[in-house]
Amino acid sequence: MDKHQALNDIFNDDEFDILNVKPKVSNAKNADERLLATFNEINDFFLKNKVEPQPNATNISEFQLYSRLKGIRENPEKSLLLENEDVHGLLNTQKKEIKSIEDIFNDDMFDILEDDTDLFDFKYTPKPDERAATDFVARRKPCKDFDKFEEMFKKVQNEISNGSRKVLDFKEKNLVQGNYYIHNGILFYLENVDFTENEETFPSGSRVQKNGRTRCVFENGTESNMLYRSIIRALYTNGKIVTQNNAEVNNEIESGFLGITEEDKEEGFIYVLRSKSKDDRIIEIDNLFKIGYSKVQVEERIKNAEKDPTYLMAPVKIVTSWKCYNMNPQKLEQLLHNFFGKACLNIDIYDEKKQRHSPQEWFIAPLEVIEQAIQLIINREVVKYKYDAKSTSIMER
Repeated sequence: MDKHQALNDIFNDDEFDILNVKPKVSNAKNADERLLATFNEINDFFLKNKVEPQPNATNISEFQLYSRLKGIRENPEKSLLLENEDVHGLLNTQKKEIKSIEDIFNDDMFDILEDDTDLFDFKYTPKPDERAATDFVARRKPCKDFDKFEEMFKKVQNEISNGSRKVLDFKEKNLVQGNYYIHNGILFYLENVDFTENEETFPSGSRVQKNGRTRCVFENGTESNMLYRSIIRALYTNGKIVTQNNAEVNNEIESGFLGITEEDKEEGFIYVLRSKSKDDRIIEIDNLFKIGYSKVQVEERIKNAEKDPTYLMAPVKIVTSWKCYNMNPQKLEQLLHNFFGKACLNIDIYDEKKQRHSPQEWFIAPLEVIEQAIQLIINREVVKYKYDAKSTSIMER
């Protein structure tokens, strides 16, 4: 029998349609479909808000859209794929008319025609910060106890939305255990840092920076044990810090002044002021605050600030203040002045009679650090810490 005929007979006699196998249809989106869906979200945002997503957004969703738009703009291939969908001109992919050889070279979007690298210039080898950002994602694994953190993430996102927390640019000094951060639009919590290397400067000028393993928990249910310095590099590349909840910080500080009842006697106020001076020497100093004590309402105390050398002969703004109960506020003021002593403003101010004064109650320290110091004093933990004026942060002794 002809073998071809035999096979035809078998297929033609498939009574139960067993051999008619239809390929499965996958519901999963491919890369192009996911890219299109992402860009459609960006288009919808622009249509609704009449502005593209911003990098300084306090809303995590907007910051995620900004990060995705930035990634698309930096990728010529993706920009070309989405050219027909770019109804709002967000990608700036305008077609250029080619009239000369120069136009061809100037329109070399993919850098095909120009390569001035030499043999030892590894153009396509990832840079250290790129490698750190990749590792930051690659080392993640499912977080087994994520249920402990899930509600915290929801709470933080709500507080960012209502303005209780802010999203700010990242600086190395801000990487502190117990804080929240955003990397590539993903919120994460730095739960723990196990330092195994301390910063040390040698006579040769070389130094070893503090480093160690961390535990970072991400809002998508994963965690990472990245090195401390790798997180710094990744956050500098595309990251933000989420500030603490202002209301909670103030409540913690006020609750530290022992239990307040109607029988307790109000002893005075501790306040923090910012200068409104137009003196260039004052204006150029970031995080300059006056930490002081007053027996009367702070508004009353600062009435004639522009005539008082203590206030730098200029009006001041009340940043925050606390009522003091069951304690000596003058003692608290003195402890704060001692704690921030090395960051005291060193400046000469002349009064209306041209007499020279050297104010001693102005310090260069971030507001959140001042609030943290008050908390440490109240909890009697301040002896374990010191203020580092160089990094403007509190460190263990």
